[in-house]
Amino acid sequence: MNWTGIGITHSGKDTFGMDVKTSTLEKRTVTVYQLLTEVEKLTIPQYQRPYKWTSRHVGQLFSDIAAFRHKNAYRLGTVVFHHDNDSHTHNIVDGQQRTITLMLAVHALIYNREKTSDGPRRKDLDKQLGELKAKMPDPCFENNISKRNIHANYLQISRIVRRDDFDEDQIHFLLNRCKFVTFALKDISEAFQFFDSQNARGKDLEPHDLLKAFHLRELSNHENDLKSETVSRWENSETAELSALFAQYLYRIRNWTRGESARYFGKEDTDLFKGVNIDTASDFPYIEQLRLAHHFVEQYNNAYERKVDGNKMQFPFHIDQIIINGRRFFEMTNHYLSRVNEATGHDEYKTFLDDNAMIGNTKEILDTINTYEGRNRTGDMYVRMMFDCMLIYYIDKFGVTELPRAIENIFIWAYSLRLQMQVVQLASMDNHVLENNLFKRLKDATDPREFLDISLPAVTENRSKKTKDIERLFKGMGYYDGED
Repeated sequence: MNWTGIGITHSGKDTFGMDVKTSTLEKRTVTVYQLLTEVEKLTIPQYQRPYKWTSRHVGQLFSDIAAFRHKNAYRLGTVVFHHDNDSHTHNIVDGQQRTITLMLAVHALIYNREKTSDGPRRKDLDKQLGELKAKMPDPCFENNISKRNIHANYLQISRIVRRDDFDEDQIHFLLNRCKFVTFALKDISEAFQFFDSQNARGKDLEPHDLLKAFHLRELSNHENDLKSETVSRWENSETAELSALFAQYLYRIRNWTRGESARYFGKEDTDLFKGVNIDTASDFPYIEQLRLAHHFVEQYNNAYERKVDGNKMQFPFHIDQIIINGRRFFEMTNHYLSRVNEATGHDEYKTFLDDNAMIGNTKEILDTINTYEGRNRTGDMYVRMMFDCMLIYYIDKFGVTELPRAIENIFIWAYSLRLQMQVVQLASMDNHVLENNLFKRLKDATDPREFLDISLPAVTENRSKKTKDIERLFKGMGYYDGED
């Protein structure tokens, strides 16, 4: 099979029964057979995330088919389309994971049916599978994640449909009684808004998925050809990596700098990462510096001199800045994926600390927080989260200037919570930041000394177990005033 792109060509009337020139939304219930044969030029656009269904999802789908095969109908979910008037295609905005899996299932059924001839055959199923073979696309993806999952899932589905218990009744049930509710909209922004609202309470959709959908539709028209390139790093990143970037780092840093609680990043918090669209925003004074930076970087990188010197200017991102919607948001995400990986690599601090910066207590601090006995407990990981967030924020603002002193201050500030409490919970971390908010101090600082000259209180008692190495460092640095 050559899975390189998805496109079903079907001549005739729009099977959704909608006049796309006058109707903005059409709802219809369709069977799997109808979805894969009747929809005009069904496509999965490049901006979709990779195909990430695994064997677990496939197993659950076919278990449900077996369990509900005697019912008149089984609802598989929803599919949201954007109907493109220019190309006369139905682009899948939501529902691609199930759709691709069902395509795999049909391909496996057709292949298995052609290779075997045992027992009687239902002529109606032969006809339907023949039509599916003629009209269904032969998709392909460039993304390696998609390729691996498609290959693995096709093999698993092939094994399932070859079993004796997967009989013609189950094939008929899959094609004709498994159904989708489909929604087709002619406006891409409306389609994504509908997608957002449909998934607002969904269990599988994470906040960063909603942000992706929002910023994709904020891309300028002249940037449509950049969609694939713009989101390539996003699509190649693991869901856990993106989730951690926003939930553990960017969300917390941005909220703490504003003096607000930052415990759980949910869908209701996504506005924190929505800002202004440079092309459509009013000419307010505060936008001028964003617009100047945006267009200067763009002009510099597109100048003919860059073909000679090969230089490329990165946009000057800052964690607490106003977000520029669209392409700059995805560039910002890529920038901080790299920055966070550097700053939280535990044993890899040398990637941004030169030899001259590893002076004083810096090396001992970094070695200790990576090796002390209790470092992997939940509470200790909360403390490490505070340390990492503050370190990332400092480097984001002042680079490596006076970094050894900054690391000492951040260590004392963060790990004093660990020594003073027997049990550190998420609320403990959040309260510690808000009551001793160095994030706001750093945000307001215009020179590193305004942050470095802070006075931190000494710890008078170590109430935590498995932290003797942390206590030893506090004593050596003069921040432990308790009894030995």
